[in-house]
Formats: sequence, C-alpha cells, structure tokens
Amino acid sequence: MKKMLNCILLIDDDEPTNYLNRMTVEQMGCARYVAITQSGQEALNFLMGHRQPGHKGDCPHPDLIFLDINMPAMDGWEFLEKYKKLPREQKAEVVLIMLTTSLNPDDEKRTSQIPEVAGFENKPLKEPQLERLLKRYFPDYF
Repeated sequence: MKKMLNCILLIDDDEPTNYLNRMTVEQMGCARYVAITQSGQEALNFLMGHRQPGHKGDCPHPDLIFLDINMPAMDGWEFLEKYKKLPREQKAEVVLIMLTTSLNPDDEKRTSQIPEVAGFENKPLKEPQLERLLKRYFPDYF
C-alpha cells in the first residue's frame, strides 16, 4: 500500500461488529484513524465536528464511511437523509458504503438509487472485501 487513508468511520450500534470491523481495518493498515459511532446522530455530530469522548485523532472528514442500515433511534436511511443536507465541507469527498447483514433485495435496490452511497456490502468486513473496496475507490493507495 502506497499511502494510508486519513480516517475510516464505522457507524453501527453493534459493539461486536464494530470490534471486528476495526480489527480488519487495523490489520490491513489502511487508515491512520478508525472512528466508531454507535448511532446515526452520533455520526452526524462527528461529521459536524462535535467529537465524542474516546475518538482518537482529528479526522473530521473521513475518507470512507461504513454505515449500518438497521439501528435504533436513527437508522441508516434516516442518517442518509440528514447526511445529504450537510454542507459540502462536512461531507468532503467521502465514499459511503452500506455495510449490513440485510438479505432483503429491496435494501440493495434502494441503496443503488442513492447517489451518496457507493456500494452495498455484507458485514462484518473481511480483508479481501476491504482490499477490493480500497482498490476500487482509492486506487492511488495501491
């Protein structure tokens, strides 16, 4: 790998999934920081610069976001509606991937109709899957 992403943001309410996804990203050595938010609102706050305790480093503009669909309070779809309304500088040039256990084909179809979403993947992340995504969306890093 030539250079690392600045930040990968994981948005998922499931702690074991976050742990596995963080481990995969860290084992790949592809990002300086891995930020985890456990709700859509916490993720919006992160993107708007309101840091939660425990976040390492300063990465207000992640390069890559993995977003879960099914979360309490604000699900992935609701997050996307609010994300679309963020000022451009708070979204930056982010690649946003829906990362879910959903087997519902309607979810994948709905995802494909949202311009802000680059892809739809199954969780948890695995190294070959992450490597494929990095090569596709960040070819300068390989």
